[in-house]
Amino acid sequence: MTTEPSTRTATGRGLTTGTLAAGLLAVCLAQIGLAIPATLNGLFQSDLHPVGSQLTWISDAFLLPVAVLELTFGLLGDLFGRKRLLIGGASLLAAGELVSATASGIHQLWAGQALAGLGAAALFPTSLAILAAGTTSPAQRARVIAMWAALLSTGGFLAPLLGGITATYGSWRWSFVVVTAIAAASAAVSALFAVNSNAPAGRSLDVAGQLTIGLGLFSLLYAIIQGPTDGWASPSIIIAFALAAVFLAAFVLAEKRAKSPLLRLDLFRNRAFAVASVVAVVGMFAFLGTAYSVSIRLGPVQDQAPMRTALAFVLLNGITLVMLPLTERLLRTAAPGLLLGAGLLLIAAGDYWAATLPITDSAFTSLILPLGLVGLGFAITVSSITATAVNTVPMHLAGMASATTNLLRDFGFTLGPAIIGAVALSRAASNFSDSLHDSALPGALKGAGTAVLDEGGPLAVNGASTTSPKLADLHPLALDALGHGYSIGFIVCGSAALFSALLALITLRSRAAPHTDSTEH
Repeated sequence: MTTEPSTRTATGRGLTTGTLAAGLLAVCLAQIGLAIPATLNGLFQSDLHPVGSQLTWISDAFLLPVAVLELTFGLLGDLFGRKRLLIGGASLLAAGELVSATASGIHQLWAGQALAGLGAAALFPTSLAILAAGTTSPAQRARVIAMWAALLSTGGFLAPLLGGITATYGSWRWSFVVVTAIAAASAAVSALFAVNSNAPAGRSLDVAGQLTIGLGLFSLLYAIIQGPTDGWASPSIIIAFALAAVFLAAFVLAEKRAKSPLLRLDLFRNRAFAVASVVAVVGMFAFLGTAYSVSIRLGPVQDQAPMRTALAFVLLNGITLVMLPLTERLLRTAAPGLLLGAGLLLIAAGDYWAATLPITDSAFTSLILPLGLVGLGFAITVSSITATAVNTVPMHLAGMASATTNLLRDFGFTLGPAIIGAVALSRAASNFSDSLHDSALPGALKGAGTAVLDEGGPLAVNGASTTSPKLADLHPLALDALGHGYSIGFIVCGSAALFSALLALITLRSRAAPHTDSTEH
């Protein structure tokens, strides 16, 4: 397969329609792949019977390679051309979704999602970098960033509809088949129409940086996800946390010494970039933690139809499309701190509201306003984070800045299911155990409930008590425990969003002037 020479860049010709279409389709595809497992959590629970943290690992099997490898793929795009990365990333994602569609068990599903996540890791930073490289003015960059963020949310909007429709009228496997077809189309569009760009000056592979950050992030996420199952004081979890600290510290040292670092730490001397980076992690953790809590509430806990979950995700993601004209204007005229702060305050308000809803309330109308607030806040926040980070660095660092921003945003996304799953399931298991001990249920039933809890966790108790008449008396206890656990999850998400909002409002008081130069090659 041939591509344009690296000297033929989007910058030299302006942003072509083909490049715009390829970049927007790529980010939409990557977000569809990221979002679709959450829609199907209830079906995974009933069909594949995951226990303990296995359900959380389905989402994070995709998110982990995205968070770990985005910096490397941003670098590879700078070195070897971003068009190649768009084509290769879409092809890997297609292969992973095909593996997932044919999964006979939970482990094959993990493998397929990890492979698909590898492809998405290439698509997220490359799609933004190839678009930013083709712009010729700050106003055009603001417009393109708003479009990129809108297509990011379009993927989140389409994924639940795709999952809900295919699950209702067929099988969850067909969801992955359809994503495979979209990935093939994205690869074809990139190959035929995208104009290549790169920025190889001063860049080279940073093996030490990639190894240390990869091992550090994996160790940290493993500890967070497995903590409720293995026990927070277990040797494996303590060792994982210790390894995470060691490897992440080693990453910082490696980047300080590298001739061509994977991540230029001096980027963080820019206050706007540094604040946007913190907000990208904490704020996006709040958003996807909310989405994950909603998917578990409606799916495995309340056993509602997949289309209910789909509609909830439409509220969370679809508002970004409606907001596109206003968002584009705000990015050009408003102070970044005000935009970030306002968006995150809306997310916090929606989360605190959702936390007050009783788990016995299965009416979808109860979720409309709180999820609408979260969706509106996300529409403002995701564009503001990207614009604040990318517009405050020189053009020739757009690839690194976009890759870094994407890594931090998606690391926040990865932390969402991991931390909320850990907090909610730990609290639910404790509450169920205490309620069971204090209940007047027969001793034999208490023993059975404890055995199911030890084997599969509170979600397993909830599922078993729904399907088995012998365990039916355990269901109110399990439902109440899970409701309390995921209410705490909403509160954690809301508090994270509130912290990010205050940080943005306090530290980003003035409008940042974007940097421009013409050194892109």
